[in-house]
Amino acid sequence: MLQRRPDSSFPSLVERFVAYAKVHTTSVEDSETYPSSERQFDLARILVDELKALGLNDAAVDDNCYVTATLPASPGCEQVPAIAFISHMDTYPEVSGENVVPTFHENYQGGDIVLPKEGRKILAAENPYLQECIGETIITADGTTLLGADDKAGIAEIMDALTRIHENPDWRHGPVKVAFTPDEEVGAGVKHFDVDAFGALVAYTMDGGRRGEVENETFCADSAVVTFVGRDIHPGYAKDKMVPSVKVAGDFLAGLPRAGAPETTEGKEGYIHPIAIKGNTSETEVHVLIRDFEKAGLKPKADFIREKAEAACAQWPGSSVRVEIKEYYRNMKYDLEKEPRAMAYALEAVKRAGMDPIQGSIRGGTDGSTLSARGLPTPNIFTGEQDFHGYGEWVCVKDMELATDTILHLIDVWCEKEA
Repeated sequence: MLQRRPDSSFPSLVERFVAYAKVHTTSVEDSETYPSSERQFDLARILVDELKALGLNDAAVDDNCYVTATLPASPGCEQVPAIAFISHMDTYPEVSGENVVPTFHENYQGGDIVLPKEGRKILAAENPYLQECIGETIITADGTTLLGADDKAGIAEIMDALTRIHENPDWRHGPVKVAFTPDEEVGAGVKHFDVDAFGALVAYTMDGGRRGEVENETFCADSAVVTFVGRDIHPGYAKDKMVPSVKVAGDFLAGLPRAGAPETTEGKEGYIHPIAIKGNTSETEVHVLIRDFEKAGLKPKADFIREKAEAACAQWPGSSVRVEIKEYYRNMKYDLEKEPRAMAYALEAVKRAGMDPIQGSIRGGTDGSTLSARGLPTPNIFTGEQDFHGYGEWVCVKDMELATDTILHLIDVWCEKEA
């Protein structure tokens, strides 16, 4: 596969990642602006300049903080369908992403990884994948912040692949689109993304975990708003009159079994998950997440919620309940099945990069599931990011290198098969 020039003036893969990790790009929950934080433009502007330096002359950032660029096809490959690679610039808002200090642990020999500050450790017992990284270089933060490998590892890998192409101008390839997006961590990453204007046939989010993994499934997701209505009256005169909706809601929550909750499920198991409650004596709302990998599994869970809500009301004469089910997103496998080349070529690229491909599923949603639903099939490819959203986030340099190789092989497969 393509190699960097020995006399290259461009940053290495690791140098790019470290530089991006140091840029504060944390998104903000419940913001009324888009993007949710102005600071995401800081990285966006850096990336635009770097893309232009690599010959992607149309690179730009728009008012919504979407960075887009096109690598034109090499001569003779113009008929190859355009494919895209996408990563997000923001980091998880619940753990600090400011003043990140990337910390290197070379020639990892197993065991816990001690972070320099706050007495924090990455426990090997909780990170079994570390055993597959023996002898490799691990990058962490210093214990005071997250690392931001989610998803700046993906950005660095895309940029390194483009650098290798730039330094090997005779390499044949079809048109390649690139997008770096804001606000993925707050569920709004592609809220304003113009799929038609972007112009790709398929895309790949670079936002996965262990080496070799390509994910083509997400949850099907609905939410329920369960509203209990009671009766308020002065508590000094409430005997046989007051119906406290908060207590009705409490009985409802107590009636939801632990089996079938996030803390007791894994793999392809769905769940019911109450996440918020607010209210008073008169009216109380409970917000519940409903997840299943199959569309057919959502309705039984919604019916179960209604059953438990009505059972709670039956214990409190005079109370009532409304249950509103809202569709959120669907398993992207249904959309990816319409363009089978997206997954087939990705799995082939992983093989050509020297790995056994792992076809995985995501116990959540991705920007790819939203884009797939809009007509842009978008599987998710590994980047190496591990234990993200916490102080113990880490990434193995070897995984990042293999992710870059996979990007290049994927571009090559599309050109080989479709030219």
